[in-house]
Amino acid sequence: MLDYVSAAVAFWMLMFGIQEWVLKFRLGYLGRYWALMSSASLFLGLLLSSFIVVPLIINLRVDPFRFPDNIILCAIAAVIFSIIVSLGQWLILRKTELTPRIFALINTVVGIVIFAVLVYFNESRLEWSGGPIQGWKTGLIFLAGGAITGTAIGKALDLYCGRIEQRLIRIERERVEKETQERERLKREQLEKEKQEIEALEREREERRRIMFEIAKEEERKWLEEHGDEEYDYDEDEDEDEEYEQEDEE
Repeated sequence: MLDYVSAAVAFWMLMFGIQEWVLKFRLGYLGRYWALMSSASLFLGLLLSSFIVVPLIINLRVDPFRFPDNIILCAIAAVIFSIIVSLGQWLILRKTELTPRIFALINTVVGIVIFAVLVYFNESRLEWSGGPIQGWKTGLIFLAGGAITGTAIGKALDLYCGRIEQRLIRIERERVEKETQERERLKREQLEKEKQEIEALEREREERRRIMFEIAKEEERKWLEEHGDEEYDYDEDEDEDEEYEQEDEE
């Protein structure tokens, strides 16, 4: 016959081992501590639940094989296990960004429920203290249950993290594209602004040059009007032109 401790070890150790193999691709080096942390939390939960359950059985005469005493004892042990194991797994998950923190609690609760179901259907073949080798068929059932549970939960989390990762990658890509477009727009606006400034400077330079030319031309005209050409008589030249025009008309 297989005892409860051996069944629990077969179920939880295989479940944690498979989850570690699946999660190490998402958790990185932290995944190597998943099974170790979970096993240590499981052992600590076993000790704490024993300190509470054993005195209840001895002092208060709580019968673990009679309803509803067995439900009470199992509920106490399940609460202690869920708190300790969830806390141990959360210590690893809190350092990751993609993995949801609630996974520790979901993983523990689902594991406890599946283990309780396996115990319920195999209770007639379990003992408080028995030989694990003698109940190898029952042990295979708990090994299969742990393997299936660990694979399902671990793979579900892996798919979830994959979707979150793809969404984060898409958001990052969109952000980069938006920033690139914004930089290109600002660059085009800057170039257009510089071009307009250069054109405005050119127009201003041309306008200044034109004004200076007109001023110089006006000053030259005034100077000529005031001083004239000493070697050339403008009035006689104009009179001769008028005489030539009159002769031509006649």
